[in-house]
Amino acid sequence: MKTLNALKAEMLADPATRAAYDALAPEFETARELIAARARAGLTQQEVAERMGTTQSTVARLEGGKRPPSLRTVQRYAQAVGCRAVVRIERAPV
Repeated sequence: MKTLNALKAEMLADPATRAAYDALAPEFETARELIAARARAGLTQQEVAERMGTTQSTVARLEGGKRPPSLRTVQRYAQAVGCRAVVRIERAPV
């Protein structure tokens, strides 16, 4: 049986798969930031949801990284975990 890392490496060897995977990097980075902020705050998804006035499943979807959230949603999430959202524009790697 293959390990997850071996399977991932095998799949990412295909250029088309690698391109699709790399295209999702910003969404996954946003999701990691949301999860890290919640963990630092010591909150559950349910607690964040209550503070945002939404449901736990909505918070789970935000943290899932499948779709980029709106800036307003990120701001509400940040406020719920005792943070503030900061937008920064950086030069893309060449």
